[in-house]
Amino acid sequence: MVGAGAPVDLSFKGLSSMKDALTEEPNRGLRPLKPNAEKKFCSRSLRLNNNFITDLDGFNNTVSAFLSEPSQLAWVDLSFNHISHIDPVLTELNKLQVLYLHGNSICKLSEVDMLGVLPLLHTLTLHGNAIENEGGYRGYVIAVLPHLKTLDFSAVTPQERIMAHIWHRPGKNTKKNQGV
Repeated sequence: MVGAGAPVDLSFKGLSSMKDALTEEPNRGLRPLKPNAEKKFCSRSLRLNNNFITDLDGFNNTVSAFLSEPSQLAWVDLSFNHISHIDPVLTELNKLQVLYLHGNSICKLSEVDMLGVLPLLHTLTLHGNAIENEGGYRGYVIAVLPHLKTLDFSAVTPQERIMAHIWHRPGKNTKKNQGV
């Protein structure tokens, strides 16, 4: 999966902003993090879960401060925070494969649309957000992100993919598409 060292773990730090993260030392995990000469870590994973983060202002600075190769970031855990919008900064992470956003405050299903530009994103969590309660939630997400393999810790089935394509294709049920 996502290799190159243990995750930089800033979970359970009481962070309310990305700036707060800059003053913290990562949690020690089973696999020790070894900083390079610049005090940065060779990791492609960043855990910011279980904090009080409301937005991602300063996200790039935080990533650059902790990772030796920020452009290689492939796994981000922002679960259990107070995030209400999917920040456009996430769409700049071209190598992103795994994104955890469960347990936040995202209310608009259309927020997911912007993640469609991430070519390698295959795992996404959004459960525990208000959007989970919208009708057709899972089908919509699968339609918008057809390359997903896992949504909310559940595999995307071939049948779900077919149904999402049928029910959520762009322009469905418009007069133009019905030949009127």
